[in-house]
Amino acid sequence: MSGISVGPDGVARCWWSDSDDLYRRYHDSEWGRPVDDDRRLFEKLILEGFMSGLSWVTILRKRENFRAAFRGFEPAAVAQFTARDVSRLMRDAGIVRNRAKIEATINNARRFAELRREAGSFASYVWRYEPKRRRRLPDQAELMQAGLPPEAIALSTDLRRRGWSFVGPTTVHSFMQAMGLINDHIRGCAAGAESERLRREFVRPKFPKA
Repeated sequence: MSGISVGPDGVARCWWSDSDDLYRRYHDSEWGRPVDDDRRLFEKLILEGFMSGLSWVTILRKRENFRAAFRGFEPAAVAQFTARDVSRLMRDAGIVRNRAKIEATINNARRFAELRREAGSFASYVWRYEPKRRRRLPDQAELMQAGLPPEAIALSTDLRRRGWSFVGPTTVHSFMQAMGLINDHIRGCAAGAESERLRREFVRPKFPKA
């Protein structure tokens, strides 16, 4: 089937994930699985921002270094970072040393607290933007031609309105795919059916009513 790659272990996967074992494990056990943990959601959105202009496998190989550098991506801890921390991070060869992205991470951690006070949790805010229309798993051509869903554009727009940085529509769309708000595994991928099962069973966090 077009877009399906069968790895050395005999497992059928989306074509983009079959370059090495680290990528295969990420695809098989994380990508597309629904997540409602605030810290994990924050981490992934930040790492998607760091990926801008790079490849995800580059970030994936540095992920443990990022976690150590950013205190496990606990938003409350990152929000306390100072100019001294920015200087420390700019000397850390284990991460992507981009000052604008580092400063955006600190800014976003501070904005995170404001948003959580309003929404109850970051998860409840994010999951409001899950596309309502259910669809079958796409094939490779359909996925490549689909473009950005309006929900990704809306989430990006609202985050930027709230003062977040490095959360453009493409970054937010990648975040939504990775965190299971959208299942974009392609037809024939072994992980696609499992992700869809988990999405059916997943209890969506509720945004508090006004």
